[in-house]
Amino acid sequence: MVTDASLVGPGLLVGTAPGTSAVPVRIADPASLQLLTPGQLIDLVLSSEAGGTAGRGSTLASQVPVLWTGSPGGAGAAGAWLGSQEADGLLVVGASPDEALRIAGASTRGKVFFVLVESSRR
Repeated sequence: MVTDASLVGPGLLVGTAPGTSAVPVRIADPASLQLLTPGQLIDLVLSSEAGGTAGRGSTLASQVPVLWTGSPGGAGAAGAWLGSQEADGLLVVGASPDEALRIAGASTRGKVFFVLVESSRR
């Protein structure tokens, strides 16, 4: 069954602040996406590796809402969007213009991880 929550389109940004962008990001541990549901707030962290050793992580975005996940059984269940292969590890978050610039292409600069945060902090 196809629902509006399983499709990427204008419905993803309904209810977000003006100027919010829907930004896709590939997460280093695709299995961890099973912990997420749309609406949860997360921090995105980039962990770069330099010379085989883990570098210091940097925060890409704080308290961004999850809009869509490519996790099995989640809002992005296999076949709902992009098919199962392309959606593995994919996450879409709502971000401000500055955050969107930091997040876009981040997985080409290192490994991207998320941290669950409380919704009351925002």
